[in-house]
Amino acid sequence: MKIRKLLLTAQNLMRRVRRHRQLRRFRSALSVGTALAVTAPLALHAPAEAAHIRVEEGMRGAVVQHVQELLIKAGYLAGAADGVAGPLTRAAIEACQKEHGLTVDGICGAATYGVLSGGAEYDPVALGIHEERAHEVSRGGGRALYVSATAYSAHDPGNGNRTATGTLVRRGVIAVDPSVIPLGTRVFIPGYGEAVAEDIGGGIHGQRIDVAFDTHAEALMFGRQDIEIFIME
Repeated sequence: MKIRKLLLTAQNLMRRVRRHRQLRRFRSALSVGTALAVTAPLALHAPAEAAHIRVEEGMRGAVVQHVQELLIKAGYLAGAADGVAGPLTRAAIEACQKEHGLTVDGICGAATYGVLSGGAEYDPVALGIHEERAHEVSRGGGRALYVSATAYSAHDPGNGNRTATGTLVRRGVIAVDPSVIPLGTRVFIPGYGEAVAEDIGGGIHGQRIDVAFDTHAEALMFGRQDIEIFIME
């Protein structure tokens, strides 16, 4: 009888141990499930990180055009938004930064964009912009050449609207000394973009070039610069 009672007591004890273990596993699973249920919606609805924006001279693309449109709307930039960040775009960004007490570097980053957009963050998806960042024009792997560069336009006093090769004077054309840069050569000019040697000039000798713009104001803004250009092979 004593042995039977001992066996029954042992069986009852084992049942209690099993029930206790099962209860612990159940409580543990319940805690994990509750935590997942609470945090899952937070993960699903967490706001996306704001897209990075940076527009500076020498870049081109849809985001550049978007920033130019904001600059035009705010009165800092005149003319059309062409998607190419040149000297006028840089000057317009600097004017905005100076007026609003920002660092004047000519680069449209998050702070400058916030001023131009009225506090809205840059959202390329909402704006229909399919590029994350504007890209700098390719140098084409060409050789570097240091030149003294001036600028001109068809609207300058005494200028015509045709180049020496018969094409229109427009942005993307440069006047050269053909003995240094043959006519028809493609070059890359940082801050300006690609251009083709289609013109010559009486004062253009040696390592000098004249860079064409669409307006007299742009040509004046460019001024005279000693720059490195790249002959595109």
